[in-house]
This record gives sequence, structure tokens and C-alpha cells, in this order.
Amino acid sequence: MPKNRLSALLVLPAVALVAASCSATESATGGASDERPVVLTTFTVLADIAQNVGGEHIQVQSLMKPGAEVHGYEPTPGDVARASEADLVIDNGLGLEDWFTKFLASADAPHLLATEGIVPIGIAGTDAPNPHAWMSTTNAEIYVNNIADAFAELAPEHAEDFRDNADDYSAQLRAVHDELTATLDVVPDAARALVTCEGAFSYLARDAGLDEYFLWPVNSEQEGTPRQTAAVIDVVLERGIPAVFCESTVSDAAMQQVVAQTGASFGGTLYVDSLSQADGPVPTYLDLLRHDAEVIAAALTGGAE
Repeated sequence: MPKNRLSALLVLPAVALVAASCSATESATGGASDERPVVLTTFTVLADIAQNVGGEHIQVQSLMKPGAEVHGYEPTPGDVARASEADLVIDNGLGLEDWFTKFLASADAPHLLATEGIVPIGIAGTDAPNPHAWMSTTNAEIYVNNIADAFAELAPEHAEDFRDNADDYSAQLRAVHDELTATLDVVPDAARALVTCEGAFSYLARDAGLDEYFLWPVNSEQEGTPRQTAAVIDVVLERGIPAVFCESTVSDAAMQQVVAQTGASFGGTLYVDSLSQADGPVPTYLDLLRHDAEVIAAALTGGAE
């Protein structure tokens, strides 16, 4: 993002500045006000990425809680108040948060689009972009660099730390990419097909060399219709696909019909739109990627339970 454009986005109205200072949290040591900038992200995956870049210099919060479905979220007046008090609000864009434009107008908050510079994959049968760009670690590095640049504008005295954090995290992303592709490389050619409830895995499937099939496209108002289910049943039978999957934030009822009609196994639950609680299977974004790769590989090679 050009520096002058980002600088304009980060200019807070005076009222918001006062609100932010009044709402400063108490630090864990001695009760002094926490003067660190407050960054609010729309969902938990973005929050985890941002926290890794911001480190100790930024307070990162997620508008949505772990396990929540981002597509149909309805912001509350309290959410608007939180955004108005934030120094920066980060969203994914690409149509993921359809509610965000009206929300941001109500909140009057500075804004960063995390996906700026990413070349999206289209949603099959539409002209719309698939918003789940973070499911590619290559794209995730673009998120990281955009956030690092924004944080450097927000707290320039810590710009070098943000860049170091971004470089370290990008190296971890590349290592996870290598792990992910190596894990999925063991899947036989005939079984290299990823069948899910929502078409949320286009970027992961592209990076891993998997064909993608799904019951419904992204942000679809009709989910798991008889026609959609029948089409997936046909594909699973024709290709002899051994396992199918569903995401953690949607019902797997329609996919269980596919299982019943084809004899394929239910390979497990995949995560995409939300992290889990800290004691759950995917408390971080890197854990999410590793979990999905391991579940997919185990199911497609006959190792699913």
C-alpha cells in the first residue's frame, strides 16, 4: 500500500482519539494505563497473524470469537463502539465480510485491507473472488507485509521490530508450506481430490495440487440443496474419492448424505474461517494449516478414523 494512502487511512478523528485514550486498558503490572495502539480485526485468523507481527507493541483484538461463522455475522452496537475506539481496524475483504462496509461507516474507524496486492481465485460459476486467500501461505506473507507496513505507520518507533517480526513469521509460513505440501504429497494421484461443504479451500487445493469439489460456493444462500448433494455424490462415485470433509463453522448434514450414498468416509472437520479456543485443535493460524493438511492426508490415504 502506498505510504501516503496508508497515512491518510490512519488519521483518527479527534473524538475517536479521545475515546481510545479513555478506554485504555489497565496493564498487568501496577495498574498503569496501557498506551499501546489498539488494533481490531474482523475475525480470529487475522487477529493471530496481526499479533505475531505486532508482538508486545500492539494490542490486537478480534471482533468475532473463536468458532464463529464470519460470512453472516451481524455486528452489534457494542462492536461499533469498539471499532470507534480502535486505532486501526483490519478486514480481509474480497467479499468475506459482506457486512463490513456498513459497519465501518457506522464506526468511523481507520481501516486496513489485509488482502491488498493479492491476486484472487474466482468462485466457480461467478465473477466474484474467493475470499479465503489466507489458506495459501504465499498469500499469507502478503497479509503479513501489509500489516507490518500499517503498524509501522501506527507506531513508527517500533517499525524495525515489526519488520523483524514479519520476517520471522514469514519464515515460519514458508516452513509450514513445505510441511503442508510434503504431507499431502503422499496422497495417490487417483485420490487427489478435496471434497468439502463450502468452496473455501481453493487456495490450499491449488498449492497442494488437489482437485476441488464442494457442495456450495462461498457465501451461498442455498447450502446443501438436493441438486448440490446429488452432483457431489456423482463426482465421488465416478472418481472413487475415498473421503469427504466439512468445515467447523457449518453443518455437515448434507455431507453426511454424500457419505451414506457413496460409501466414502467422513474424513474429518477442517478449519478455515475461525480458530478454536486456546485448548482446542487449532488455537493459532499455523496450527490450522497443519491440522487441515494432516486430516486431509490421513483420510485420502486411508488413515481416517
